[in-house]
Amino acid sequence: MVATPNSSYISPEDYLKGEETSPIKHEYRQGQIYAMAGASNAHVIISLNIASMLRNHLRGSGCQTYISDTKAHIESINIYYYPDVIVSCDQRDRAFNNFLRYPSLIVEVLSPTTEAFDRGDKFADYRQMESLQEYVLVSQTRLNVECFRRNSERQWVLYPYGQQDIIHLASVDFRCAVADLYEDVTFESP
Repeated sequence: MVATPNSSYISPEDYLKGEETSPIKHEYRQGQIYAMAGASNAHVIISLNIASMLRNHLRGSGCQTYISDTKAHIESINIYYYPDVIVSCDQRDRAFNNFLRYPSLIVEVLSPTTEAFDRGDKFADYRQMESLQEYVLVSQTRLNVECFRRNSERQWVLYPYGQQDIIHLASVDFRCAVADLYEDVTFESP
């Protein structure tokens, strides 16, 4: 989220109706809408790499991978976000046309303008989703991935992965080299 909120309350129904025809995407938090900024090429490539690998891995499993145009609906706190990649293995999500309520995995590619929000309030909001098992933050400035996984005590545990590591996403039993997530990404020189 980048823009300042609109000052008047908007119902979820009006938000969803507006998103159907809006030329830009908006996230929705408890009656306020926030315009989303465009993404860098590195952001798009990383998101596409992750979504493509997950799609291939999950083919035929009953799980479905979605990209940035599908919203996550956190019904209990009246929020809609657009994650970069979202996976649902719950058949109940098939009933929804443009959002998911029961994802097992959410991936956000960090942007300089959204990183603090993605790590803070957005992660706190996502933790309200009972079905969510993993929340993954992927840097777009260096080979670095942070996977937050819910353990058997319902606590979130950090699993950091660096350049030489093999990432494991337990929620969908997926493994790949961290470097594969960054295929075709050129990092800017410092």
